[in-house]
Amino acid sequence: MNASRRKFAAALSAVVASAGLTACVGSFDPVTDASSPIAPRVQALVDANRQYPAWAAFPRVIEPLPEPVAIAAQVNTLRVTGGALAGEVSRIDWQNTGDPAEFAAAVQARIDSVPVAPVTQETLAEIEDFARRTRERGRAPPPVDRR
Repeated sequence: MNASRRKFAAALSAVVASAGLTACVGSFDPVTDASSPIAPRVQALVDANRQYPAWAAFPRVIEPLPEPVAIAAQVNTLRVTGGALAGEVSRIDWQNTGDPAEFAAAVQARIDSVPVAPVTQETLAEIEDFARRTRERGRAPPPVDRR
């Protein structure tokens, strides 16, 4: 009994999916609105470029293709340089065996030893206060009484 329900569900889902796909078919062949003022120009452009691009429109290759032996030599060169790079990477002392907390403390000490400009130490509240004061200073004075 369950098998027949599964078959029915599979058939129903296939019908729904095919119905959904047929709804998209019309979007691949758009029709220009004849009442549009630019419809003749659009249709002329579409008709002129309907067959574009043709292979004749692409530029010809001037230089000959490399021989398979040359391609094999380039591949072998890449393999050799890749092996050399892997050897260089393996010789790097990554220093990842130490204590992470100790490493973080050492980095923090190096950062703290560099002097920081006072402007970069300002908090967001200080920056907003500075902007508010600057806006207040930039206001025009009250108009002069000309009575």
